[in-house]
Amino acid sequence: MGQIIKGKTALITGSGKGIGKATAIALANEGVNIGLLARTEADLQSVLAEIEPTGVKIAYATADVSSLEQVEKAVESLTNEIGSFDILINNAGIGKFGGFLELSPEEWKAIIDVNLMGTYYVTRAVLPQLIEKNGGDIINISSTAGQKGAPLTSAYSSSKFGVLGLTESLALEVRKHNIRVTALTPSTVATELAIEAKLTDGNPEKVMQPEDLAEFIVSQLKLHPRAFIKSAGLWSTNP
Repeated sequence: MGQIIKGKTALITGSGKGIGKATAIALANEGVNIGLLARTEADLQSVLAEIEPTGVKIAYATADVSSLEQVEKAVESLTNEIGSFDILINNAGIGKFGGFLELSPEEWKAIIDVNLMGTYYVTRAVLPQLIEKNGGDIINISSTAGQKGAPLTSAYSSSKFGVLGLTESLALEVRKHNIRVTALTPSTVATELAIEAKLTDGNPEKVMQPEDLAEFIVSQLKLHPRAFIKSAGLWSTNP
């Protein structure tokens, strides 16, 4: 028998749209209480309204994950409202693509600050709760770009390679606390970010959708606590 996730509480970053939104809805449908965190309040309010009919506890907080101060305040607020967390999904991310000398140092830093430092900041804020419970799950959304570099992806790839290193190191460190830490490395997903960057046309007949990744995350969380997925790559069948 696997792990029962109904009644657990999850924090999902970047949950106003895309993968984060799909995951929040999928987990709420499983009876998981949801803490939403993103920068845009209107997006969060929309997701909250969609989840409310499930009857789970739900709350949201706005924060830029690249700010440690904002992250700590948001996590404290959400914890006070819906309780401590059992699950953390680090999904918030940005991307900009261009030649190494074309992207400015400020653009480079922004990508690292959100994708890598943001994952670190949120994990740092939530991890003590999981250690105190002697169990929990952390799932970090990396990318195939974090496994193999390509022209025009130097900043994005660097940030996502970093997420993989952070994940592997932390997984080994916190196994003794029965905490599972996983990195997912999807290929292109039909999110607004990918469509706006012209990485895909988002065709649902060919391109992986956020709901596909959310379905996998739910299944992964239901694994018996004695086992965990170190990393997993999901690809579109025929992009």
